[in-house]
Amino acid sequence: MNLSDPSLFNRRRALKSLACGFGYLAFAGLAAQAAGGVANPLRARLPHHTPRAKRVIFLFMQGGPSHLDTFDYKPSLEQHDGKKLPFDDARTIANTGNRGTDQRVMKSPWTFAQHGQSGRWVSTLFPEMARHVDDLCFIRSMHTEGVAHGPATLFLHCGSTNFVRPSMGAWVNYGLGSENENLPGFMTLAPSLGNGGPRNFGNAFLPAVYQGTAIGTAGQAAKEIGIRHLGNSLLSHAAQRRQFDLVQAINAEQMKTGHGDSEMEAVIHSYELAWRMQNNAPGVLDLAKESAATLSLYGIGDKVTDDFGRQCLMARRLCEEGVRFVQVTYGDNTANPRWDQHSDLPQHAVHARAVDKPVAGLLADLKQRGLLEDTLVWWGGEFGRTPYAEKNGTGRDHNPGGFTVWLAGGGVKPGFVFGETDEFGHKAVMDKVHMHDLHATVLHQLGLDHEQLTYRFDGRDFRLTDVHGHVVKAIIA
Repeated sequence: MNLSDPSLFNRRRALKSLACGFGYLAFAGLAAQAAGGVANPLRARLPHHTPRAKRVIFLFMQGGPSHLDTFDYKPSLEQHDGKKLPFDDARTIANTGNRGTDQRVMKSPWTFAQHGQSGRWVSTLFPEMARHVDDLCFIRSMHTEGVAHGPATLFLHCGSTNFVRPSMGAWVNYGLGSENENLPGFMTLAPSLGNGGPRNFGNAFLPAVYQGTAIGTAGQAAKEIGIRHLGNSLLSHAAQRRQFDLVQAINAEQMKTGHGDSEMEAVIHSYELAWRMQNNAPGVLDLAKESAATLSLYGIGDKVTDDFGRQCLMARRLCEEGVRFVQVTYGDNTANPRWDQHSDLPQHAVHARAVDKPVAGLLADLKQRGLLEDTLVWWGGEFGRTPYAEKNGTGRDHNPGGFTVWLAGGGVKPGFVFGETDEFGHKAVMDKVHMHDLHATVLHQLGLDHEQLTYRFDGRDFRLTDVHGHVVKAIIA
């Protein structure tokens, strides 16, 4: 067979006919590059301006933890507990248009105290995180779009409640590329299959190479999560090498004749990365080499904290290896996400115990390794909770009008509070920060201008923040 005749034997036909694992095909990407193929789309790129952070760890609290029971202390809830007062309930307005309906004020079941030199308020739900308040930057005036979990979760991740848009991690991957050619630039640990599912780490109209790589799913035991089909147990290394030599020759001839295929090139890049991951990812995700002290720091080995502790430790290891954006989800795949206490608000304590020590351990570990300075840690959910009891019961309803998130490291002010909700914690009223503003600020800390980070699709330029968003300069150190 004459390899110089592309009509007889081209690369697409070869790749379709070679029956072996996906990983070895990475050699084809190497061959294409050697033969003058397209540049690696995941190569590291220069930011728009000097970054304060190199990477992001997003600790996603699925379901909407109550800011009123965690970080936003409101004495008025205690003073007016049990009273019926008029509130603009988001769901009531959405369903009926009625405003100012009477609702029963409900105080927090937990007590608050001031912590650290900064004197920041934290409830007894988070005794471990409370020890790190001097490293945290609280934004207590968040507001967002979407009353239900699905739209609000999509907006948190993609900047849109209904249109299919790239996720934030994909935008970061597109804008900066990967620091480590052996790992993806965007990885998500135990993502939920609901409320947007893969769209929350998807690429939408961005090239597929920028989508997030999922490790496990929400609700799966962390000790069992990993990357499926990463190895090729069917063929020896020598056999894979022989096939590589063949594909290399085919690629060289294909490129010489000018019959390159851009779609196939994109596939080859993913195979190339997969091959390199075979030799690197298993070691990064393996926690066996960590010291007993480190495992204990994250709560690994304790039934309550083991799962989330493992995820947080994996996130630290991935960041050490140059992954730009790591999302860690505390969630599940049920109809009622974990922090979603419409009734039985004390269930918040179960979730708090599961994440408190792992998150505190992550902060301490990053700091002692010198990683917190250029790693931006972001903790929060898709919205907050109401200051009144839902349907006069024992839980709180969704509240997109006012809630709290915190950031740490990555050039934000430590021990700082920005913005306020009203006296009941119902709505953001001072120095309001929209989710678009938070997105713009996170990108800014990574050295990306949210107005310049665009992608042209269907005749117009798109960006994560659409036509909105302002960098919250007041929280930048």
